[in-house]
Amino acid sequence: MLPPASTYEELVHAFRWDIPEYYNIGVDVCDKWAHAAPDRLALIHRQANGDIEQFTFEEIRQLSNQTAHLLAEHGIERGDRVGVLLPQRPETAYAHVAIYKLGAIAVPLFTLFGPEALRYRLQNSGAMAVITDEEGAAKLARLRDELPHLRVVLNVDGRGHSSVDFHQGRKNQSTEFTPVTTRADDPALIIYTSGTTGPPKGALHAHRTLLGHLPGVEMSHDFFPQQDDRIWTPADWAWIGGLYDVLMPAWHHGITVVSQRFRKFDPEAAFELLAVLHVRNAFLPPHGAQDDAHRLHALEILEVRDAHHRQRR
Repeated sequence: MLPPASTYEELVHAFRWDIPEYYNIGVDVCDKWAHAAPDRLALIHRQANGDIEQFTFEEIRQLSNQTAHLLAEHGIERGDRVGVLLPQRPETAYAHVAIYKLGAIAVPLFTLFGPEALRYRLQNSGAMAVITDEEGAAKLARLRDELPHLRVVLNVDGRGHSSVDFHQGRKNQSTEFTPVTTRADDPALIIYTSGTTGPPKGALHAHRTLLGHLPGVEMSHDFFPQQDDRIWTPADWAWIGGLYDVLMPAWHHGITVVSQRFRKFDPEAAFELLAVLHVRNAFLPPHGAQDDAHRLHALEILEVRDAHHRQRR
């Protein structure tokens, strides 16, 4: 997106937005690279026990295609909202790609949200499906009677709490899928604000939102991408920072993303991850050093405030 330039003034003068009429995030960040360089490394995921999983862009293409078919099997169509209640893990990434390729609308949800926060966002968005894990499925099971739009909960950890086994269902699907043709202005995801002036507001973003993020990412990383770039963030992919300042811009450029879920942010563990997995680029939000107890306390305050506003309404 950024043109070559030797000075900031030259860069500003030469910059032009390049937004095509037809554009799909899922095709751009995945299928484009799967066709051009199928063995290119898309994701390195380190599990809690230290085991490493690696995924090429071709593997992400196939996994996202199977996921798109699975969602369609459960009645999800273009324009339907799909919640993604997962931490940093491979399923989170290719679920988003699948939702975009299907023409549906992703609703990222933070795993530390309590019942009030989840209830509000799922009711407000009218989400018809949620992809989550065992912990999330247990939370949602207690809310199902209050979520009339919710058709299915897909559980990446198996079955339980009235959920469907995500991986068992995915494996039965074809690895080939024809992405829906979307315009750049078509909706792609809903990001909810923290609700500082009332209940959280759902901000509807079009597919072109990724293109809008690119210049800021490229500029802050010294004209990203550079040779041997590899990027990581402790920011959860449920937030716009983790999702659209790291994961999606990196995949737009065919750059490898590193992921690991830290239950509690640990600077020593973070430096060890950077060193061992040869990470050259990082997105580090200021709140990343706060522990989960502080974040959870803040979320509980928001939930109480949300409930108070709803009662007043």
